Amino acid sequence: MLRPLRQFVRLDRARKRLFLEAWRQLAAVRVSLAVTPFRKLIAELDRHPGSFEPLPVGGEALADARCIGWAVAAAARYTPWRSTCLLQVLAAQRMLARRLLPGAFYIGAASGEAGVVGLAAHAWLKCGDTFITGESGHEQYAVVSSFSWS
Repeated sequence: MLRPLRQFVRLDRARKRLFLEAWRQLAAVRVSLAVTPFRKLIAELDRHPGSFEPLPVGGEALADARCIGWAVAAAARYTPWRSTCLLQVLAAQRMLARRLLPGAFYIGAASGEAGVVGLAAHAWLKCGDTFITGESGHEQYAVVSSFSWS
């Protein structure tokens, strides 16, 4: 229990603020998903019926986006609820949009494991051609839908 606290204390002020913002966004998204249909949460985003390549991003904007990805992943490990890939994507999307950083997120599906009925789903977010959240395992999923903002 003390190790995470020590790690947090060692962070510089900017990273502490970003971590706390990410944690708050994860909480806000979790509540929003519980009371609002997903289609309403993403109503202001551009929907694409498959894969979509977001606008290129570089330099300081990309560095900021990567910091947001770090903060969301780090905060997700310390929520008392399960912060799924979708929660992380939506939290990061809100943080990027607030900073006017463009990007796109993807929702993919794959058939379940052998002998298991149903689909498995995954969500990931990219800023330019760089993964911000959900990179691990994304290649196992076919993109069902993508959403962008600029």
